[in-house]
Amino acid sequence: MEKKSSDYNFSKPRYAKLKRIIFTALMIFWMILIFSFSSRDADLSTQDSNTVGIFIGQHFVPGFENWTQEEQEQFAERIDHPVRKTAHAVEYAVLGALAFGAAGFIVLLRRRWWTAWLIAAVYAASDEIHQFFVPGRACMFRDVVLDSAGALAGIAAVLLIRRIIKRRKG
Repeated sequence: MEKKSSDYNFSKPRYAKLKRIIFTALMIFWMILIFSFSSRDADLSTQDSNTVGIFIGQHFVPGFENWTQEEQEQFAERIDHPVRKTAHAVEYAVLGALAFGAAGFIVLLRRRWWTAWLIAAVYAASDEIHQFFVPGRACMFRDVVLDSAGALAGIAAVLLIRRIIKRRKG
């Protein structure tokens, strides 16, 4: 008899190793992506942020399309700081969630979230040191704190989702 995809229970121990491998691969991919963003010099990074600022204006600011190009660019520059800091928090929230999945070998939830957070926080610190050597970029302790908080938020989101799923299962 042929097995259907619904016949597989990914919570069984034999799938635990596969889940860890997948989460580890995704985590490494995400770290490479973060590294590539951090490798962009200050001018390219600013262009990235301004592109996001223009996108935000186009989709969330009524009448934005009627503004002059100069007004649109000024808007993007005004929201540059929040855009950058939000990007930091979100990219590390994703990293924290992936690190939590990769740390699945740890049975105790208390140790698992701590290990995931530590992985993300150490990576955040190493990434800031890396930025010190990128033209026009800086190594900022407050970004390490923000990144680490983002990772913690990602881990908390995973724990909350797990709790909701457990309650629904009964």
